Amino acid sequence: MNFHTSVLLKETIDGLKVQKDQKYIDATIGGGGHTAEILKLGGIVLGIDQDPEAIKFVKHSLSLQITDGKLKLVQGNFRNIEKIAKEEGFGKVAGIIVDLGVSSYQIDTGERGFSYQRQGPLDMRMDPKSKIKASDLINLLERRKLYEIFKNLGEERFASAISSGIVQSRRITAIMTTEDLVKVIAKALKINERNLTPMKRTEIAKRVFQALRMTVNDEIDSLKEVLASCPSLLQSSGRLAVISFHSVEDRIAKDSFIDFERRGLGTILTPKPALPSVEETLANRRSKGAKLRIFERNEV
Repeated sequence: MNFHTSVLLKETIDGLKVQKDQKYIDATIGGGGHTAEILKLGGIVLGIDQDPEAIKFVKHSLSLQITDGKLKLVQGNFRNIEKIAKEEGFGKVAGIIVDLGVSSYQIDTGERGFSYQRQGPLDMRMDPKSKIKASDLINLLERRKLYEIFKNLGEERFASAISSGIVQSRRITAIMTTEDLVKVIAKALKINERNLTPMKRTEIAKRVFQALRMTVNDEIDSLKEVLASCPSLLQSSGRLAVISFHSVEDRIAKDSFIDFERRGLGTILTPKPALPSVEETLANRRSKGAKLRIFERNEV
């Protein structure tokens, strides 16, 4: 199974300037692509992920490195990075990666409920033990709150029509599956169900599903918390790499880096974010829109 293809892999590893026997944190280990490259270069890695399936996959794929003591794995939310790092002996590190992409496995597994292309329960929890599912938000939130989620996190032009359509539809029957939601969106936008090609599904549902996922997993607050914690974990000349796929996330990373620099904590190494090459976007369509920003810590 290919859990996930890491985006901007070479650019991220080059940007971290990985050194042998130095410690690194992969705050969103996913399929372990970035971590595997750091290990090849002789680094020691603490891998964190809130998805137990990701931890299980990496335990199998990088079992030898775990046995050798080069890799430690912890299931948890990266918002708790400082606590996790100190507990695992990674109080000062040479580099941190925060990759904000959803893994291909999560998207392609219908039962996880992330995909508007696949039938499944309207779930979207990164950590299956979390209490709130996407179906809870869709069926319980008032219209105004749904509108704000779709507008602010999804940057959805038709947030008003879609939120009104959801409220109207759920009065008749609960919206419980990914397919239910896609059909409700289509109806709200006056699109015939027979015209729901994969391309049309992406066009009408991508931003709504994205906004719901970000809300279910409290991704914005989690991102702000993890970034705020990173400078104190970086040793002198340590580097922080953030890969985002969404303008709201990229803006938070950019503003955080500017704040770090203003406070004299270090230097922004990417005045403009690094983007995937044409070759990468052709080979991996999910890399489109990715942005990499890197920050280097001053003398500690």
